[in-house]
Amino acid sequence: WLWRSGLGKPRNGRAAAVLLNKFLLARPVAVLTRPVEDCHHQTCKFHTSPRSFAGSKAASLHWTSERAVSILLLGLLPAAYLYPGAAVDYSLAATLTLHGHWGLGQLVTDYVHGETSVKVANAGLYLLSALTFAGLCYFNYHDVGICRAVAMLWSL
Repeated sequence: WLWRSGLGKPRNGRAAAVLLNKFLLARPVAVLTRPVEDCHHQTCKFHTSPRSFAGSKAASLHWTSERAVSILLLGLLPAAYLYPGAAVDYSLAATLTLHGHWGLGQLVTDYVHGETSVKVANAGLYLLSALTFAGLCYFNYHDVGICRAVAMLWSL
């Protein structure tokens, strides 16, 4: 950790100290409002994920899966243009839903606090993801499908 003083806005005539990670010097992790001479007595711990995931293979596998789905989407977009059809439509429905579910799940993890609030937000997220996937599958089966719908939008 690297201590730098004078980077924060002065408060009551004192410069606030900013705690920066030595690898991410451009982004402050925490702003301390005590005088700089008192900062050596403070210790701060920051956790970006629950302790149950610390060193977990499941977290690493999840991260790898997220990247694999993103790369799969990059391949599906040209395939949807070049080879529109039911297989690509349903593949897009599944990967777009999964990609959106994981992205919104990160929002819930980062911004929803409190045990009850997290449970309600996660239940809502699962409901939204299920309805999204069902709606895209319904659209693929009963209408023109995702590929042809996007092509029709581009032709306007």
